[in-house]
Amino acid sequence: MLEHGGHLLDAAEKYNIAKEQWIDLSTGINPNGWPIPDIPAECWQRLPESSDGLISAAKDYYQCQSILAVAGSQAAIQALPLLRQKSKVGVLAPAYAEHAYSWEKSGHEVIELLEQNIDSQLAELDVLILINPNNPSAQHFSKAQLLSWHQQLNQHNGWLIVDEAFIDSKPEQSLSSHPVTDGLIILRSIGKFFGLAGIRCGFVIAADKILNELNELLGPWTVSHPSRYIATAALLDKEWQKKTQIEIIQQASRLALLLNNMRLITTAQTDLFVWIKTVEAVQIHQALAERGLLTRLFTQPLSLRFGLPKNEPEWEYLEQILSELPQYQNTFR
Repeated sequence: MLEHGGHLLDAAEKYNIAKEQWIDLSTGINPNGWPIPDIPAECWQRLPESSDGLISAAKDYYQCQSILAVAGSQAAIQALPLLRQKSKVGVLAPAYAEHAYSWEKSGHEVIELLEQNIDSQLAELDVLILINPNNPSAQHFSKAQLLSWHQQLNQHNGWLIVDEAFIDSKPEQSLSSHPVTDGLIILRSIGKFFGLAGIRCGFVIAADKILNELNELLGPWTVSHPSRYIATAALLDKEWQKKTQIEIIQQASRLALLLNNMRLITTAQTDLFVWIKTVEAVQIHQALAERGLLTRLFTQPLSLRFGLPKNEPEWEYLEQILSELPQYQNTFR
């Protein structure tokens, strides 16, 4: 099983700093997520029902007509490889490692790609997997480019899988509203933009054939009743969504500016995180952790990911502890 970020309790024990004293910027999740209401007792007492309004709300939010709710997009990432015979699968590197891991574990041949080499290698692929925008490198792919690659793959029954976990703040860049087409599979997440990673709810947008096979594989009640209740309400809350889209775009710009002013030069960013490549990543990650600030460390390539602070005290503390690291300030490029 792969290791992931967000291990705040482990960091608290390792550095002997109480959990409450940390600023956790390691996850890339909106720290000011959708506010959870009181959950009716029946959500805990009754099995979930498919006609509860979740799919209707999801179709409206994602502007699509063919969608399946799953236990976080991770459930689909693990299951989709089981729906194809042995295939050649192209994935970007670096990227969310579960994609490559799941296909490789299921016996497929996984080929790591650079963005500039996709066109030249596409003809030998059966499946191309892209995260848009990418995590952690924040690479963005235009709708026209993605649809062109899908058209080429579809000529030999190939798949294009696009993981849009970080795209909610810019819905105009999403393929979710594109007419359902064979071989085009879109993954969406409630966890990042809505800040609801703990409810384990995501969606797959694809042709009915793929959704039916996936649904059969995953079985009944993949998303719990309380999670369905929360996700439905969040997807219907247009006012919160519009406000949050504006706020996190502003906050991401503020974070990049703060880091750049501290000579931590931004390599790339989405609206939920900033990515910095530096040969000093390990040392800086540790120095920040010793002061109660948790970032996400990557070793391939050496880099750090900073998520958004939650409130003004966190912003002020982040600026303070960054200013205490003059020995590293000249190492960022």
